[in-house]
Amino acid sequence: MADSSASVSVEEEQKVVTEMPSLLQLTPAAATKVQQFNANDAHQGKIFRVYIEGGGCSGFQYGFSFDQCREDDTRVTVENVEVLVDPQSAMYLRGSVVDWQEGLSGAGFVVRNPNASGSCGCGMSFSI
Repeated sequence: MADSSASVSVEEEQKVVTEMPSLLQLTPAAATKVQQFNANDAHQGKIFRVYIEGGGCSGFQYGFSFDQCREDDTRVTVENVEVLVDPQSAMYLRGSVVDWQEGLSGAGFVVRNPNASGSCGCGMSFSI
């Protein structure tokens, strides 16, 4: 089985570069935290994935994981961090900014999503 990531055409590579800013951004704090997590042996060879799934008190919730690239994923580099987004999630994440925040209520990734029409008090779920 051939490695499809090695055979990306120039047109596809340019498409990723031009779409990158409009799809998703990471703040420097988020990028640093992803790089720290990625240094963990359990994450070696995997890429940071940002996704949307049904659930939460507002209908949708954000998810973050380290994963292998799938055939239909969009793979972009943001703040020197590779990020994977599946096609369904891309529809809801376009224009979003992922940040890392630490405070009295805990630490974690927070998404500022211009597509969300509402969110719950914890900020981890949203509606469109």
